[in-house]
Amino acid sequence: MKEGPGPIQKASTRVSEALAPGAQLVVVGGWVRDHLLGRDAGDMDLATALMPEDVMKRAKAAGLKALPTGLQHGTVTVIANGHGFEITTFRGDGDYRDGRRPESVRLGVSLKEDLARRDFTINAMALPVEFLDGAETAGRIIDPFDGKSDLEKHLIRAVGDPMKRFAEDGLRPLRACRFASQLGFDIEEKTLTAIPKRLDISAKVSVERVFVELTKLLCGLDPKRGLQLLVDSGLLDLWMPEARPMIGCTQNRHHLFPVWEHTLETVAFAPPEPALRWAALLHDVGKPPTRTSDDASGVHFFGHEAVSLEITSALFARLKVGHAFTREVLALVRHHGTNPTADWSDAACRRFLGKLSEDGLTLEQWGRFRIADQLAKGYGEASNQLEHQNVMERMVRIIDAKPPLKAGALALDGTALMNLAGKRGGPWLGSLQKHLLDAVIEDPARNTPEKLKRLAMDWLEVSGS
Repeated sequence: MKEGPGPIQKASTRVSEALAPGAQLVVVGGWVRDHLLGRDAGDMDLATALMPEDVMKRAKAAGLKALPTGLQHGTVTVIANGHGFEITTFRGDGDYRDGRRPESVRLGVSLKEDLARRDFTINAMALPVEFLDGAETAGRIIDPFDGKSDLEKHLIRAVGDPMKRFAEDGLRPLRACRFASQLGFDIEEKTLTAIPKRLDISAKVSVERVFVELTKLLCGLDPKRGLQLLVDSGLLDLWMPEARPMIGCTQNRHHLFPVWEHTLETVAFAPPEPALRWAALLHDVGKPPTRTSDDASGVHFFGHEAVSLEITSALFARLKVGHAFTREVLALVRHHGTNPTADWSDAACRRFLGKLSEDGLTLEQWGRFRIADQLAKGYGEASNQLEHQNVMERMVRIIDAKPPLKAGALALDGTALMNLAGKRGGPWLGSLQKHLLDAVIEDPARNTPEKLKRLAMDWLEVSGS
């Protein structure tokens, strides 16, 4: 039995009825592509032959809310059944001079001309809204540039001349690599060849837009493909030159793969979440500058974690990445080299858990990243997974005992310690709390007011505070 139309289809049908007659309302872009691929299609962008003023007038007459969100580009947002639709009048673009947006737009062109300005053939298809509920929507697709054929071939191909498409928007080369990662597609040869020839245009793109595309690439279905395309096209050197030295950097006996290949494997093994995938990409970026070797013990990367932190911090600052996200990725990088073993004491485990908590990481986050890094070493999955499972189960048991891992969990709070010392707070208070926390992490039984009071008095006497 065929499923009935979903909420977004019902909402779009309501919009179509409100704008009729003569609207030629069509769904365009990514929704059509993903619908044909059987993927979750997400938001739906619409295009119409109507001018923006007519769209607003007809929508409001039908009782729908209409907002002039981009009139200079022919775009109106119409809200129906709780769904917002960006509706853009069929348009042609004028000259591009800043590598991002056209100097002018021409409204009222044909649908084919509208589709001709789009980036790739798989994004240059349209579906009339009145056919959304039909059983054979694929047969109703308007496809002047053979996007359906390229979907079947798993191919990303520029609409028309790729040199022209990439001159219009410098982000498009990176989007090609991103789609290759998200869809597992190849980039058509002529399209791929054009990318390094337009790096000067790509260099004009804002770093905020670049970071969004890189994140989508990293979280794609085949991130190894996307990252290798960045290397081959020159986009890696343009946006993340810090990663280049990892290519060709050999490792020691603990890794089957060189640094770059290990990095690609780690990214692929990591869950497709932004922080985990970025940490996977950058966790060993400090290895090339710290690489040493000798005949006696082979290759070493002493202190590479600290250097990886420095490089990641500088890269994220240049890409203007937000503070919270940066902190999460840095925490994963900072702790990726920690590998608890069976001979660790419970106190050592508690100290490690306390450091994770201090950095805002959960055990689950660290664990998901650790197993990805372990599996990417290339020496088989079974032994790694069993060892990792044992580590995680032990850590969970320790957490379940609810040991104090933060100063806020101490049985004496800051006010009580100030009263005990008979003075106001200051640097001494933080030092005392750290001393007490170290003591109770070593032995949680010490976390009582009486025992902490004795420990605090001893510390105050010895320190002279």
